[in-house]
Amino acid sequence: MYDFANSGYTTVVITAVFNAYFVAEVAGRAPWATLAWTSALAVSYVLIMLTAPLIGAYADAHAAKKRLLIATTLGCVLFTAGLALVGSGDLVLGIALIVLSNFFFGTGENLVAAFLPEIAQGEALGRVSGWGWSLGYLGGLVSLGACLAYVAHAQAQGAQAADFVAVTMLITAGIFALASLPTFLFLRERAVPVAAPSDVLRSAFARVRETLRHAGAYADLRRFLACIVFYQAGIQTVVALAAVYAQEVMGFTTRDTLFLILVVNVTAAAGALAFGQVQDRIGHVPTLVLTLIGWIATVLLAWAAEGPLLFWIAANLVGVCLGSSQSAGRALIGYLSPRARTAEFFGLWGLAVKLSSILGPVTYGVVTWLTHGDHRLAMLVTGLYFIVGLAILAGIDVARGRRAALEGA
Repeated sequence: MYDFANSGYTTVVITAVFNAYFVAEVAGRAPWATLAWTSALAVSYVLIMLTAPLIGAYADAHAAKKRLLIATTLGCVLFTAGLALVGSGDLVLGIALIVLSNFFFGTGENLVAAFLPEIAQGEALGRVSGWGWSLGYLGGLVSLGACLAYVAHAQAQGAQAADFVAVTMLITAGIFALASLPTFLFLRERAVPVAAPSDVLRSAFARVRETLRHAGAYADLRRFLACIVFYQAGIQTVVALAAVYAQEVMGFTTRDTLFLILVVNVTAAAGALAFGQVQDRIGHVPTLVLTLIGWIATVLLAWAAEGPLLFWIAANLVGVCLGSSQSAGRALIGYLSPRARTAEFFGLWGLAVKLSSILGPVTYGVVTWLTHGDHRLAMLVTGLYFIVGLAILAGIDVARGRRAALEGA
């Protein structure tokens, strides 16, 4: 249910609405507009990277995942609602609110992922992770559908982007708040505190240092984290810039883009659910290999698309690949992590994803800036990250990594 709740934020704010609004209206389509958007996201991810290991260690040591998750949810909801105040030219306010809302979203994402090994074990991790991602895309679909209905109504009344985008931010924040309530009412914290309150900072930093010092015992986990940095760089670029590409290259309107992302959420939910079953049967790594090949094909299709048909095919392939690769990646981290350090190692997973969220989108932004707006070339460059991720993935031995995790539990 938390996957259902928080997906509206990434779907509406990061992927479908506010990113394109920021580039076109807030930054006025300046040559640096896309780079400004990706840089704002990069700042938020740097903050998450700096705090994730500490927060993960604190959550493990004090069994505080749920309490921290409540705090991050409130932060994301409030700052998302604040985006309704951002109008044309409000660059500083827009950047500040994106940095803050995305920081709280990303931190909460790490915390909720750390619950996975508590509610699923062994070979069931992939299946349960797939259920979560599938419900997540359904949640994104609900938020996006509500926003699309409002935008269609507002445009029929002659409203401009500055008017209806503000309301979509309030809709997204409200759905996030309401849909997260079942998590806080029914999810139990099964972990047991292992440190005294007086040792909060010392114990947290000590656990992080210990994890880094003994990282050699988890070679396959470490290699997979490196793999994640590269293939997620490609994924995060697509997520952060899909609407920008659709509007700036393909000429889509806000309404067209909302409908496109809505349909993609359906295919993403189907991909997460289907591949959640598949990865438990054929293995996590073969599943990821298939999805990364699909991502490479997607980038080539989007780059080559001159009309809407080919772009729609590429977009729906994004949905299938997105659901499956995210589900498989989260499950494999849980499978390769020692049980006693799940929140801490999921913090490292979040660290890798956030690093990729800086690397990929900023690369795209720099390419568009240097080429005076060549989004096609920037999309083609994005494909290189999937190729590198695929090469690193080939060297991972899941069985060996699982043995190391069990021995370190």
